[in-house]
Amino acid sequence: MRTIILASKSKARKAILKQIGLKFKTASSRVREKRTSKKRCEDLVMENAALKAREVALQRKKGVIIGADTVVLVGKKMIGKPKSMKDAVKTLKLLSKKPQWVYTGLAVFDIDKNKIYKDYEKTKIRMCKMTERDIKGYFKETSPFDKAGSFDIQGRGGLFIDRIEGCFYNVVGLPLAKLAKLLKKAGINIFDK
Repeated sequence: MRTIILASKSKARKAILKQIGLKFKTASSRVREKRTSKKRCEDLVMENAALKAREVALQRKKGVIIGADTVVLVGKKMIGKPKSMKDAVKTLKLLSKKPQWVYTGLAVFDIDKNKIYKDYEKTKIRMCKMTERDIKGYFKETSPFDKAGSFDIQGRGGLFIDRIEGCFYNVVGLPLAKLAKLLKKAGINIFDK
């Protein structure tokens, strides 16, 4: 089995890969994610994912690197991870008023073939109306600082989700079906043990 490396320190992404039984290692990328661009949202997240995968690949001689990047799009505004608690509260107030799209870009870099495979997923979310009390109560239990859009769907943040259209795992930060297709292109079938 070839070495698979997740270029992320995201606890949610690690948990997803463990849940499906994938054997992998992790390595943190030091790439600064771009959050402004004249490009489409899907192009931006795929570019960020590829930058992360390539940066981690520089430290390796062989294997397959998985890079991912998630943003939330409300209207024309792209939202990543919050910079402060004030920013996180402001973000959730905005998200509870309007539907949003969650975009995750994926990049699978096959070091052995020097080839990169990219794709993205998008999921529509409608949140319930949240009061400031709800938001502050949520942040007493859950840190927003490692979450695009300041919320988690797989934890207590799921209480705020009225409806989801699309891939659940995309909202968590790693769309599994798309990832499996990209890994297959790199010669890895997750069902082979």
